[in-house]
Amino acid sequence: MTDTLQINALENEAIYIFREVAAQFKKPVLLFSGGKDSITLVRLAQKAFYPAKIPFPLMHIDTGHNFPETIEFRDRLVEELGLELIVRNVQDSIDEGKVKEESGRYSSRNMLQTTTLLDAIEEFKFDACIGGARRDEEKARAKERIFSVRDDFGQWDEKNQRPELFDMLNGEIDFGQNVRVFPISNWTELDVWTYIEREDLEIPSIYFAHKRQVFLRDGLIWSASEYVYRDEEEEVEERMVRFRTVGDMSCTAAVDSYATTISKVVEEIRDSSISERGARIDDKRSEAAMEERKQQGYF
Repeated sequence: MTDTLQINALENEAIYIFREVAAQFKKPVLLFSGGKDSITLVRLAQKAFYPAKIPFPLMHIDTGHNFPETIEFRDRLVEELGLELIVRNVQDSIDEGKVKEESGRYSSRNMLQTTTLLDAIEEFKFDACIGGARRDEEKARAKERIFSVRDDFGQWDEKNQRPELFDMLNGEIDFGQNVRVFPISNWTELDVWTYIEREDLEIPSIYFAHKRQVFLRDGLIWSASEYVYRDEEEEVEERMVRFRTVGDMSCTAAVDSYATTISKVVEEIRDSSISERGARIDDKRSEAAMEERKQQGYF
């Protein structure tokens, strides 16, 4: 009963936030990766505007190094729901010389997404970008407001944020500014999975335990892929794993697991003592890696 009441309250808050976005902004977009948090956002948006369709497009900043299961799911979901999907590719930013491809042992395209995202915001003149970040994920994300203002360079100033008192959401922005909106900011990983279970939402298969070709590095389980650099001495093995969080292949580690259903995933998370972001390789570049990326305009 307590879980149900909590999930209902979180759902109601998120629906309120979605409706405030529609009321206060001229051109919103929902940032969609095909991961569990953005899938949850789509369901919440459906409920917020039912029986009408979701009144804004979805947008994916595609690194080109994504798990194929996630891309297949993304395309199928938007087709089934009749939603508009905008895709902008990091490869285009590389080809245009706006960003430089990383090389070496820890190379990743994750940080390169920022330039592609900011260009897309400018291209479509979006004034509100709705994302699935949650405060429980990481220290920098815990500092974000629900309506989080970015300046005309797309940057975030964590020391100069608006107060949000009594759930009053202020969407007033100056010319050139835009807002990142986080409807599930107050949710936890367990809340998201509990909601997915309750709503019987379909999710990409990589969230469930499956046999995969992987290798070990720095105590993490990396996917064996053409997109992931691997030393000769790092041996590939087949292992039963799943993914708790889904970025692209170069920045997302797997975890050992035998959870093959949503109920088993929920049970596994309840018993886990390791944070969800503990499997994000890109967060380990420095103590303040996420905050530095967000200051530059990252999600």
